[in-house]
Amino acid sequence: MLLLGKTDSEGVVTASKRIAGFGGTVELETEMYAALSALLEDPVNYGLFVMDCDAFGGIEAGMKAFAMLGMLRAQMPVILISKDCAVQTFPEDRSAPIQLRAPLSAVSLRVGFEHALRERRLWRAA
Repeated sequence: MLLLGKTDSEGVVTASKRIAGFGGTVELETEMYAALSALLEDPVNYGLFVMDCDAFGGIEAGMKAFAMLGMLRAQMPVILISKDCAVQTFPEDRSAPIQLRAPLSAVSLRVGFEHALRERRLWRAA
């Protein structure tokens, strides 16, 4: 999975450790356009995109990044993390990103992570 954020951000460090604890391999990118380019060039290499929006201007920057993913949004789950999120959202499809409020709790990240990857669990169970 690709995590976009600043290396000195407490939220990024926390998210990275917790996601790694769930069994995920975390690749950190600190520049938004480099992250989007990596996702678009090799989407198979990443199963999840997580963005610390506050490092790039807030939830609006996250929504812009989500829109720039274009058709890839239908294939890859996206989690946006921001202190601007008044309500955490867990959409049923991938037409909208999962939105989590910062600072992250272990529970909210776990629920977001499991929600993002629920389709994979369903395929494995079938």
